[in-house]
Amino acid sequence: MTLISFVVPAYRVQAYLRECLDSILDQPFTDLEVIGVDDCSPDAGGEILAGYAERDPRVRVLRLPENVGLGPARNAGLDRAGGEYVWFLDSDDWLAPECLPAVAARLRAGTPDVLLVDHVRRHWDDSASPSAWARVLPGGVGTGTFALRDRPEVLRLLHVAWNRVLRRDLLLDQGLRFAPGWYEDVSFTYPTLLAAGRIAALDRVCVNYRQRRAGAITRTRDERHVEVFDQWDRVFRWLVARRPALDDLWPAVYERMVWHCLTVLGNGERIDPHLRPVFFARITAAMRRWRPPAGYPVPPGVPGLKQRLVAGGHWRTFTALRVAGRVRDTAGRGVRAAGRRAVPLARTARDAAGYAYYRAELRRPLDPALAVYAAYWYRGYACNPAAVYEAARRLAPQVRGVWIVRRDRVHTLPAGVEYVVAGSRAYHRVLARARWLVNNVNFPDAVRKRPGSVHVQTHHGTPVKVMGLDQQRYPLGAPGMDFAALLRRVDRWDYSVTANSFSTQQWERAYPAGYTTLEYGYPRNDRLVTATAEEVRRLRARFGVTGDEPVVLYAPTHREHLPGYRPPFRPAALLDVLGPGARVLLRSHYFHDREPGDRASEVETGSGRVLDVTDHDRVEEVYLAADVLVTDYSSAMFDYAVLDRPIVVYAPDWAAYRLTRGVYVDVTAEPPGAVATDFAGLLDLFRSGAVRSPAAEAARRRFRARFCALDDGHAAERVVRRVFLGERPHPGTGR
Repeated sequence: MTLISFVVPAYRVQAYLRECLDSILDQPFTDLEVIGVDDCSPDAGGEILAGYAERDPRVRVLRLPENVGLGPARNAGLDRAGGEYVWFLDSDDWLAPECLPAVAARLRAGTPDVLLVDHVRRHWDDSASPSAWARVLPGGVGTGTFALRDRPEVLRLLHVAWNRVLRRDLLLDQGLRFAPGWYEDVSFTYPTLLAAGRIAALDRVCVNYRQRRAGAITRTRDERHVEVFDQWDRVFRWLVARRPALDDLWPAVYERMVWHCLTVLGNGERIDPHLRPVFFARITAAMRRWRPPAGYPVPPGVPGLKQRLVAGGHWRTFTALRVAGRVRDTAGRGVRAAGRRAVPLARTARDAAGYAYYRAELRRPLDPALAVYAAYWYRGYACNPAAVYEAARRLAPQVRGVWIVRRDRVHTLPAGVEYVVAGSRAYHRVLARARWLVNNVNFPDAVRKRPGSVHVQTHHGTPVKVMGLDQQRYPLGAPGMDFAALLRRVDRWDYSVTANSFSTQQWERAYPAGYTTLEYGYPRNDRLVTATAEEVRRLRARFGVTGDEPVVLYAPTHREHLPGYRPPFRPAALLDVLGPGARVLLRSHYFHDREPGDRASEVETGSGRVLDVTDHDRVEEVYLAADVLVTDYSSAMFDYAVLDRPIVVYAPDWAAYRLTRGVYVDVTAEPPGAVATDFAGLLDLFRSGAVRSPAAEAARRRFRARFCALDDGHAAERVVRRVFLGERPHPGTGR
């Protein structure tokens, strides 16, 4: 019999599910199975589970026909579990490395009914805070088993299903199941401890408890928090059915109920102000209903002032004392925080004047017809914002679109595009009053999110390298990055436009916030789908290509951790292999990690057949002109794949880049075409024809199916209809 069955329900956790599953399956312990329960999740959770099941026979997937909620989903997984023990692990948490051998040893040593394990809370900044384990069990519990009567303090450990490993026969014999509704752990974990004959504790951190910024019920205001009382009623009804055998433990359970309900009430993120008196009254009723049986004292701490006020129903006095305490506790912090604040733009007198004007404009009403567009930190008219702008001019002509550009980039704007210069009074005015703000990066920190304004983050590529909060684990690739400031910028987003499910999953974890994802495809790629053969000929002619001569685009990405690094690439050598008439287009990353002088020398060595296209604003036009793309870890491969033309991954520093910068996808194991890891190998791919081999074609088909399915030529239209017109277009269609 398998020792441990992990039950992992999945619902809207696509950003974290892989980390959870990997933490189980990569342990140096194999006597396990994973029951992945797809609770009819609307995201890619079911696909992720199915993919793991295909690759690992230890994973089985149960897809529920309708969404039933966490408790019933766990029950469904329990019904399929075959292990001696069951571990209910939440799919946004993950196991500590190499913890399972220690867990297995304790299970086999004493065959406990319940094994309690420690955890840490993992916060968005990757910091960890300890659990209450050391406070609850300061002297430890030894290596044997004990009865709950001997150590009733273990009831004070966090009452969740994932910090305990449970003997399956105990659950089946006692009929222990999860109830529906919120706080479902309450009515399961306490009866389980009370029913257990042998309890053990492993003083080792085994679970990383993710503290999500968005999506957790503990951070959600909702009337359903009152369901906590239903769960506690179930606990005490379970106790009533077993009286008088467990009456001596009743007071300790009662103390936990009072503490828990007051904790929920005291959390300002859960209970709406108008519901607080009602919630308070429910606590009062629960305290009166479930007081310990006669002859058993109320536990120490419960008769305190706060608890006496609740038991007596004295809401006004309770509230007054609570407010006074909060004022006292926060006064000092507020003074210190005020002293630390700084105005991001107020670095010079000119900036200060501009910011003052911006603040004045914030007091004026929003312009209901104004949309502001920007791209690449005001570098010009480009990328997804440009495609959305063009679609909005056609579909929503009542919206006035204004672009923000740097003064040195004004000359690159197409004729007829209204613009303001970054830093000018007009710039501050439109930023303050625009109803819509569309960008492929973030607007400056000083920009406020006004009520009624709509911020659209279009992004500018499908990520290969890790981004956002994920960069905290790769500090060399994020020098000087202020992650707290990043999250403040992300909190302004109303919409996040993604090109595929893969991007959606990465952005949800890298940029956790309350925005709505528009998984519509990338607007800028519409042109790759709709371009005609005549348009392609005109674009090739613009780059000096007048016939059918082959054109190779080389577009490497930036190395933040190696500012001076340039991948070995000699265009003249490649041209010798390509033959007479061939062309090579060079496009550096927009961060310009390759110096213009270096690019110029490469152009000169190409005898007129090498063209630097770094400064060409519309990258999609460069894509259309090229027959083959050579890149490394750039998002260019995902866009270029829309054209269904050959792609070569040239990754000479793959091992170092993956280790130092971090990646989401292994482009050498799941490439969009042929792969070379040194320049000689790159030349051989072209010399041998492997660039267009059946294997390369098959790799590209798989890559396109995974990443390009939504790029159908209507992405920009879908964004405009949703954002500007309030419609809900269906992905994969223009409407």
